[in-house]
Amino acid sequence: MERMLGLSIVLVIAPLAQAADIEAGKAKVATVCAACHGVNGVSVSDTIPNLAAQRAAYLEAQLKAFKDGARKAPSATSPIATMAAIATQLSVAEMADVAAYFSSLPGASGAAKSAQLPNVAKTYLTFPEGYKDTFTKYYTINFPATKQVRYYYANKVAVQAAKEGKSLPDGSYLFTEVYAAKVDAESKPVMGADGFFVADKPLLYTAMARGAGWGRDIPDMLRNENWNYAVFALDKTHRPGVNQAECLACHKPLDKVSYTFTLKQLAAAR
Repeated sequence: MERMLGLSIVLVIAPLAQAADIEAGKAKVATVCAACHGVNGVSVSDTIPNLAAQRAAYLEAQLKAFKDGARKAPSATSPIATMAAIATQLSVAEMADVAAYFSSLPGASGAAKSAQLPNVAKTYLTFPEGYKDTFTKYYTINFPATKQVRYYYANKVAVQAAKEGKSLPDGSYLFTEVYAAKVDAESKPVMGADGFFVADKPLLYTAMARGAGWGRDIPDMLRNENWNYAVFALDKTHRPGVNQAECLACHKPLDKVSYTFTLKQLAAAR
């Protein structure tokens, strides 16, 4: 029975891949997938898998698993959650087209890039100088898996809109300080009296903000209205190698809560 079931899956997927439109798949990849996986199937980051020359049936099956939830994300920031956000927007035919296109590519690396990549990779965010004096600290959270503690801040525009139950408008800025937690002799995070890890060394800053027209050059499948994202190093410069496409895809499903994971906490800010 298992062999018959396995065979039936192959028989269902294979014809779809064979009947797929490779050129249509190339066009879809160029506007969305290329921002992370490269238009030539060679990824833009060491943390993202290459898809060139992968079997079409395998790729199609993975896209379907992302879309129907068979592959579940362990957290909201997991790469699986990012892929699920993209896959849910693809039709069955589009999944077959994309899979067929990647499968048709040679496995060797190349230098081709999507025309959309510069538009997706760039960000309009600048470091919010003096944020501790003008922003509201509204949330603290522990990250046990990475032994981190994070402090969330928001500007007045964002706080006021959240408290009024409105969507966060252009001009909103949310900012996060990321710290390594202090650890004890057993390398376990030290817990403070407030129930949060005791902050030790600052690691980086993350930010999301929106401004008029900031989303106009981002493909529909990735666009978060006018939101842009950024990661800043401790010297307040943009951290090298950060691809905004991953942030956009991760936040894409949060359109009902202003594309942020902490809107509830923001509305309760003092």
